[in-house]
Amino acid sequence: MRTVIAFVSVLAVATPAQAVPPRPDLMTPVTAVAARSDRRPVAGGVHDAAVGRTFISWAGQYEDNYVQSYEHRTGTWSDPVRVAGGDNDSHNYPTMIQAADGHLLVFRGLHNRELWVARSPRPHSIEGTWTDVNIAEGLGATYPMPFRTADGTIFVFFRETAGDFDPAFPTDTRPMKYVRSTDDGRTWQSSTTLTGDRWAIAPLNRPDNMNEIYLGQLRYEPATLLHRERVGIVYTLAGGGPEGHLHDRYHRNIYYTAFDPGSLTFRSAAGRSLGTSIDDADQEAHLKVVETPLQTVNPRSPDYINLVGTTLGVAPFVVWMQLDAAGVVHTHTGTWAGLGGWRTREVATGVRVRDMEPAGPASWRIYATPADGTPGIGVYRLTAGSFWRYETTIATPKPVQRIEVIDGRRDPAWILATGASSARDVAVADGDIYVAGRPRP
Repeated sequence: MRTVIAFVSVLAVATPAQAVPPRPDLMTPVTAVAARSDRRPVAGGVHDAAVGRTFISWAGQYEDNYVQSYEHRTGTWSDPVRVAGGDNDSHNYPTMIQAADGHLLVFRGLHNRELWVARSPRPHSIEGTWTDVNIAEGLGATYPMPFRTADGTIFVFFRETAGDFDPAFPTDTRPMKYVRSTDDGRTWQSSTTLTGDRWAIAPLNRPDNMNEIYLGQLRYEPATLLHRERVGIVYTLAGGGPEGHLHDRYHRNIYYTAFDPGSLTFRSAAGRSLGTSIDDADQEAHLKVVETPLQTVNPRSPDYINLVGTTLGVAPFVVWMQLDAAGVVHTHTGTWAGLGGWRTREVATGVRVRDMEPAGPASWRIYATPADGTPGIGVYRLTAGSFWRYETTIATPKPVQRIEVIDGRRDPAWILATGASSARDVAVADGDIYVAGRPRP
């Protein structure tokens, strides 16, 4: 592994949102409704070109799941539609995709227990009474991350707390698995049934007790002349560390893998096939981007949110955040350099990266929020997975907690930003919902 000397861009600190006039196409579909959410930057909304509508999902009071529709022709938003209850847990956020038959599907995991899917009654619409079904094959689900492949197959990755179902496993054994549907979400098969493996990503029995997986993001990539259809995945480990078996006491390391939905196999950045499941030996030998130390101050570093993409559609890269002893957020990138392995560098301080999208063959647009919790969304350009510069700021009236780039986005509904609640308690729901158009540097 090669590490490039870290350097901090002088443009890395977000320009204060107060100095930037509000952008005219910032929309606020609804105010003072969002509760705290732990949603990762996956599947927040989708544009339906067939009917000229954009659909978004968000978590309201008690983490209840809501959806809204934007009509591009008239420039109007629907009222929020409650599609399911959230069971009073910030982990039970909604994630939304659209099935090939046009129906909208909203997934939630009842923390460590069950996976549920709410289905719209009609295609291309949120109107009417949604069905809400427990996916039995998703037993133990937390953090559902769905995607749809080119042929319409739907996958949902999620994490299982193994000790809740088998007392032989300690509390910090929390591996990943998935379910798959080939009929637009009506019936499901588990990864265990499909492959025979109990789990898909499972670093068991580590001597440092870091046996939990936190997927920061997964990103579906359609097939090209250069590669097969695949899903890039970035994750970090958690667990009790030297203190024994404790849940989420420490975080450690960044890993990258690519999932092939056709063969149900995982690969390294170098293209090495790891079969249908990943164990600790696999990830340490072939998937590690960077090794980070266990920290007694700010021990949950790297952060829960990490980003994944590719440069020129070929070389994968990841973005992650680490906290120092003073609580300062440092943003790092890791870029695959072939025989040179992973090249890592620090590119920014003082911002929390939230999501990103391609901005050119070799560049990506990063959306971030100020680390001090002030309002605004900083927009940055990352080129070749390494070079970072500030582009603009999207001013928001109040602070933002989560951002998702909308799938199939169309102006003026380009990104979804969930406003920060004033409390960690999901009974408090006073954050705004924002939707902004395409950034214009």
